[in-house]
Amino acid sequence: MDKVDFFYPRSRYRGTVKPENLVFNANLQEFSQRVSYIYCLETSGKISPEASYQEIKSLWKQLKQSKRQLGIGEAETPM
Repeated sequence: MDKVDFFYPRSRYRGTVKPENLVFNANLQEFSQRVSYIYCLETSGKISPEASYQEIKSLWKQLKQSKRQLGIGEAETPM
């Protein structure tokens, strides 16, 4: 197993294959990985609960912005 695959595991995408869905899926997986790191740092006492909250809040805003920019969840307009 490659070291990068071990430290940054990725799951296969199982939805409708469109470029924007694949990009959002990658963003979502990165979000969950980073939240996991923040959680571990906070529970081990390396960062404060407030700092972890602010970091996760910032990551959440980035994920929401990504979703909005990619048009995920918007009603599809018929052609």
